[in-house]
Amino acid sequence: MSIRLLVVEDDPEIRSVLHSSLAAEGFDVRTAVSVSEAAAILHHALPDVVVLDLGLPDGDGLDLVRQIRKAHALPVLVVSARHQEAEKIKLLDAGADDYLTKPFSVGELLARIRVALRHRGTALDPAATVHELDGLKVDLRSRLVTVAGEPVHLTPTEFKLLARLVRSAGRVVTHRQLLADVWGAEYTDHTHYLRLYMGQLRAKIEADPAEPRHLLTETGVGYRLAVA
Repeated sequence: MSIRLLVVEDDPEIRSVLHSSLAAEGFDVRTAVSVSEAAAILHHALPDVVVLDLGLPDGDGLDLVRQIRKAHALPVLVVSARHQEAEKIKLLDAGADDYLTKPFSVGELLARIRVALRHRGTALDPAATVHELDGLKVDLRSRLVTVAGEPVHLTPTEFKLLARLVRSAGRVVTHRQLLADVWGAEYTDHTHYLRLYMGQLRAKIEADPAEPRHLLTETGVGYRLAVA
């Protein structure tokens, strides 16, 4: 089972980079853009790690750190442009496990996540970032997709959708999960996006898009990437 990670960040560009980079490492990533949305996710689907920006549109991340610490022991890593020592001390005293000052590298964030998880007694298995079946190969690290050895060009959205299915290969991913993870939480009712992009993906990687071998429909539920 992959590590569930919640990224709370209102900047769309940073949020997208963190989502794609962390997901490529094998994390099951969800995102929130506000304190209230993060609190709702924490209530209904508790993650294993929280990566939290401070300056959110409906409050300060410090309040969310305190809320989390009242009920949970999960690691909280703060990322912020605020660099004052007093600010860092305040966050750490409130219960944050670590504090990264923007800008930071994704590699450093990953290292800090691994340390925080080790302190909780959780060891990370190597991320499954390559999927191969019947001539289809998807390499998430290199962002390379080939069919019968020939490279396939995917748009950024097509690749994000396929990558999300690769990270849950063999398991059904619901329509709402795919829409939230690929397009954002505000798009969970836009199922026509999925139909459109799934059709485009099948046209590019399936020998017979009408009888898909790889991208399988679970009627009324979602989609599944075949593993056998």
